[in-house]
Amino acid sequence: MFARRLTSSIFKGSSTSSSSDKTGKAGTLGSFGRKAVSFVLITVTGGVALSALDDLSIYRGCSSKAMEKVINSKAMIEAIGEPIEKGPWYSASLAVSHQRHSVSCSFPVIGPQGTGILHLKAVRDGEDSLLGFLKQRDWDILMMDALVHVPSNDGPQQTLRINISNMVDPSPGIDNNKPSEPQKPERAKTRENAV
Repeated sequence: MFARRLTSSIFKGSSTSSSSDKTGKAGTLGSFGRKAVSFVLITVTGGVALSALDDLSIYRGCSSKAMEKVINSKAMIEAIGEPIEKGPWYSASLAVSHQRHSVSCSFPVIGPQGTGILHLKAVRDGEDSLLGFLKQRDWDILMMDALVHVPSNDGPQQTLRINISNMVDPSPGIDNNKPSEPQKPERAKTRENAV
């Protein structure tokens, strides 16, 4: 009887030790798998966050340059009044293309007499750097217009389209109504003129 108990305990011990070896190997592989999945998720999340920061930097650069032009536009001031403010960022849309060198953006503007949506297309020159979202980029606005909604006392609100990109306020002291005289080409010196 003692021998039976001894043999049964020996066989139970060897079977448990072999199953614990299998569990240990599976635990090591499972631990590695969890670490790999965690690393991939953190990397993807970081990439998405950096892309979002870069898009926010592009939006802020373009919209601030556009607001400079809108604030100085007489047509916009007459339509929606002064001061003109940028609407909430979450109502804006942004489309970036050509390796982040071209952008199409829309965002709301608000004035005391009405509201509007500003649409612009802009480009920039220069190279991208690894941390390019940390510095302000200089954008050249190619096209910008506003769709302005102005309430009317007579009935429904008026909707106006104002092209802002071509409007340039005249500088003081320069008469833009007077046509400039064409420049006369210089004559090349010849032997006859030199003698």
